[in-house]
Amino acid sequence: MEQWIKFALFCAGVVSIVTLALVLIFLIYSSLPAFVEIGPLKMLTGTVWNPTSPSNPQYGMLPLIWGTFIVSLMASFIAIPIGMGCTLYIHEIAHPRIRGFLKPIIEILAGIPSVIYGFFALVILADWIDLLFDSTTRLNALNGSIMLAVMMIPIMVSLSEDALNSVPREIKEASYALGATRWETLKGVMIPSALSGIIAAIVLSLGRAIGETMTVLMATGNTAVITLNPLHSVETMTAVIAIEMGEVSQFAIHYNTLFAVGVVLFVITFIVNILADWVNAKFVEVYR
Repeated sequence: MEQWIKFALFCAGVVSIVTLALVLIFLIYSSLPAFVEIGPLKMLTGTVWNPTSPSNPQYGMLPLIWGTFIVSLMASFIAIPIGMGCTLYIHEIAHPRIRGFLKPIIEILAGIPSVIYGFFALVILADWIDLLFDSTTRLNALNGSIMLAVMMIPIMVSLSEDALNSVPREIKEASYALGATRWETLKGVMIPSALSGIIAAIVLSLGRAIGETMTVLMATGNTAVITLNPLHSVETMTAVIAIEMGEVSQFAIHYNTLFAVGVVLFVITFIVNILADWVNAKFVEVYR
């Protein structure tokens, strides 16, 4: 029986790896005509994304990469302090009854469909931001960043709290035995001991933000420009694929370029996940 279970788990692992490899091969194969005709350097460094121009179509990905970067970065700035504060409150301060109520509620947020977040940003949050900041455009980078931050926080809180729970109890008790207060133990012992796990939680939630599609499509305005103004519309790589893939002729250069955008997005998310795995591996080694 045990051998069959091992074989089933082995098959599940092989299927996962083969599926990932096939997706990557399909993306690369479909994007090759664009890389050959336009050139990877020109696509990656081009500052204009205007593939529908009848006279001079341009396929510069830089505005899309920038839009993804700026929205994810602002979301991280919002989500990290709130997520860490929430984690420390749940782990160290909250009464067990409050903790038992609060943590499941936060984790439920991770299960809400992203279209709900996008709809909230489109209908309600955009009006609040416009009222507060008199924004240039109603749908903008700040609108999308706030919603992405809300989506990042449950992942960050859940994984960070698990990392704090993984710290051996003996370390915490030794700190108390030496006369350290709760805050001194938290700051000097618990957080440093769980730091690798906390960083991994932040990186994984960042990967979630980078790969999000529906929320940023509905919240950011979808204007492919390079801007530092958070109140200006931007467009992300995921959004441009979702919007334009259904509108282009199959096997046209525009069609192939959207697959090239997918390849770049795949590489970015792959690097983020590898980084998270590396940090997690370092975390595990500490307590072996």
